[in-house]
Amino acid sequence: MINLYAFPATATPYSVNKIKIPALLLLLLFSQGLFAQNTAPIDTIKPGNGPRKEQLKEIKEVKTQLLKDSTNGEPKKSLPIKIDTTVRNKYGDLLNDDKKFNKRYPLWKPLVEVVGVNVFTQSLDRFVLKADFSKVGPTSWGDNLRNGWEWDSDRFGINFIGHPYTGSMYFNAARSQGYGYFQSVPYAVAGSLMWEYFGETTRPSYNDVINTPINGAFLGEIFYRISSNILDDRTTGSERVFREIAAGLIDPVRGLNRLLQGKSFRKTNTEVYQKEPFNITLFAGMHKINEDNKTVFGKGPTEALFNIQLDYGNPFEDRSRKPFDFFKLRTEFSFGSGRKILDNLTGYGILVGKNITHDKFSMLYGVFQYDDYWDNKTFELGAIGFGGGVFLKNTLSENIHLYTNAHLALVPLAGNSTRFGPDTSQIRDYTYNNGLEGKFETTLNLGKAASASFVYYYFLLHTTVGEAGTNYISILKPRVTVRLFSNVSLGFEHFIYFDDRYLKTLPAIYSVRTEQKIFLSWFLEDPQRKGRYN
Repeated sequence: MINLYAFPATATPYSVNKIKIPALLLLLLFSQGLFAQNTAPIDTIKPGNGPRKEQLKEIKEVKTQLLKDSTNGEPKKSLPIKIDTTVRNKYGDLLNDDKKFNKRYPLWKPLVEVVGVNVFTQSLDRFVLKADFSKVGPTSWGDNLRNGWEWDSDRFGINFIGHPYTGSMYFNAARSQGYGYFQSVPYAVAGSLMWEYFGETTRPSYNDVINTPINGAFLGEIFYRISSNILDDRTTGSERVFREIAAGLIDPVRGLNRLLQGKSFRKTNTEVYQKEPFNITLFAGMHKINEDNKTVFGKGPTEALFNIQLDYGNPFEDRSRKPFDFFKLRTEFSFGSGRKILDNLTGYGILVGKNITHDKFSMLYGVFQYDDYWDNKTFELGAIGFGGGVFLKNTLSENIHLYTNAHLALVPLAGNSTRFGPDTSQIRDYTYNNGLEGKFETTLNLGKAASASFVYYYFLLHTTVGEAGTNYISILKPRVTVRLFSNVSLGFEHFIYFDDRYLKTLPAIYSVRTEQKIFLSWFLEDPQRKGRYN
């Protein structure tokens, strides 16, 4: 053993101090290095250190207290917990699923499951729903292979929600078996091609093979991320059962795979899934749909509304970025008149990006994927988008923040109704389009007391299938909220929809529709991601 305090017998007191002080520093640094290497991760249950449930509670309380978001969008700088930010984010959670517990299965296994999804869907259509298009066999398969592709005439909801949801199941057949985002997309493509040729009697359609894998990957990754935030293999008992059921309802294919892989019942001592701070906002209220142009609270139906907004990840955390580490998804449901319940679904997720932070200013810029779906009494619009986006945060004071984001994207495929409002017929009443979209959102938060936001979407769409022409669509949504108590607020939103349609062979069409929404919102704020960003 080396004696760090050894010194010559002839040394003076001064020389002793000169030797002893550096030795103490070396010893301290060395001991800290050993401690850091042997310390269990902060999310780890230690056997024999008390009940698992109590340890999990303590782990959560410690992380929430010591790693909560500060005013600049990052956890506090000086922490008693040391985090390896190449493995974990600054909130102490994994940046990637732990491969030791989430191995990648052979290529053929997700492919077999994709086939299973198609067989199940086709059997449901044929034997339960008795759909004519499901009566497939060698004759229809041969016809589809010989006759080639077309743009189909399926209803709007089938093409822009139904097919993407099926695509999410193809995607998660691979994603839940250890494959990454980009590695899972080919399985969604394969599933779509398989269905187009062999799942129905109609000819393969261009729009489906675009919509199914692209929007399927968008929804699939969101379902996977949300279910990861719910799952916790360290838990047991009724809590574990609840987590498994909730995650399975959100991501059914993953739920099935967890049963087949034995993950639903395994117990780990450490967290094994990537998690990110996650805010949820629930809205409930009424909205007035005005039949006359430019009217406020005019003649027209009044319906109940229920909205859910999901804000996943912190756009202002300074870190490396990969697909969907940050995303927003907002859905609105409308009840009261007509058969349509899902009014709209809009969102975006980051694909690649970079952060910049300087004093009271934070920015994220990168490439995003966008999904827009509107199907209500006012209009039908569905769009896929890929483009650039930037998110800005300005801290005006300790409690006042201004959040702004802007986007410009290419739209390879869109559907847009040819009527003032959608009808209920069984035939296609919309055109296929491509073009551009722009989005601008800004929110001023006055602490928790109130907020004011302004949202503007713009679509420039050229018709590729249908009556030739160009559509200019704008959606404008100013909104204010005032806090009533706790995280419950009262809000008002004025919605304006503009559609200018210029057709080559018919007169131009100009449409303006308005809605007013009064609602209560309940903001479920993750202490590790503060702020109503949008």
